[in-house]
Amino acid sequence: MTAAKPLRADARRNREALLAKARELFSNGCFDLRFDDFARLAGVGTGTLYRHFPTREALAEAVYREEITAMCAHAREVKATLPASEALEAFLRDFVHHLQAHEGLARTLETLMTTRSGTLADGGRELGLVITELLDAGVQEGTIRDDVGAGAVLMALQGICGACGRPGSRADADGAVTLIVDGLRRRAA
Repeated sequence: MTAAKPLRADARRNREALLAKARELFSNGCFDLRFDDFARLAGVGTGTLYRHFPTREALAEAVYREEITAMCAHAREVKATLPASEALEAFLRDFVHHLQAHEGLARTLETLMTTRSGTLADGGRELGLVITELLDAGVQEGTIRDDVGAGAVLMALQGICGACGRPGSRADADGAVTLIVDGLRRRAA
């Protein structure tokens, strides 16, 4: 397989404009927009939109990839600056708050699930790796149990995020993260 050819500066700017506008619109819950409207609102032509993103799902996948990459980079930043158990808690809270703030994006991504997108699986693996890194650091520090893996944490996060959007869900989500973190803490013998 050959590597993708680097984009010209103008093509890269157009692609970034489309992604920024899509992120904004998805986050604000704009689901009923005609696909061509993304181009108009981003200030590019429809041909440019279709050249970069032939479908709404392709655009949503690209936004999702960027979001996951940013969240994982953030996890590694907090891991480098905080004690391990605090880094894990900070990441989990930030992750849940981010998804609550971008609820429209989460709802848009549901369409990807129905298309059996490999992007969601890739993102899940990437999140699993970073959560494993955080858990391992806590185990090495002696503050996190060694018998719970990233899969269980991801499942708990999925449950929390699935409940987002209900009245009172922000406080409940924060309480659920507290339960997760408390359950992951190693107890003194």
